[in-house]
Amino acid sequence: MIDTMIGVDLAKNVFHLHGASMTGQLKFRKKLSRPQFRAFLSTQPPAVIVMEACGSASYWARVLPGVGHEVKLIAPQYVKPFVKRQKNDAADAEAIVIAA
Repeated sequence: MIDTMIGVDLAKNVFHLHGASMTGQLKFRKKLSRPQFRAFLSTQPPAVIVMEACGSASYWARVLPGVGHEVKLIAPQYVKPFVKRQKNDAADAEAIVIAA
């Protein structure tokens, strides 16, 4: 049973992750490089991975089901209202989880 949702804010070199339980409790926050991101997610139990829709998100949406995760893409305009404080990558990753 999937009990974790991971919001990912994608960038060129550094990805910000916000992991939460399905009830909204924080499990982890991480800042990972591209190779670390792939390695980290391959060691995680199956989870719902949520990202803002973009070109690189489409790539990861094809790759991540191969390691057992379910991927959901959200349009950026649905995420923006949930950013609680100053816009930065970590806040965006949290907003993605809340929007999902």
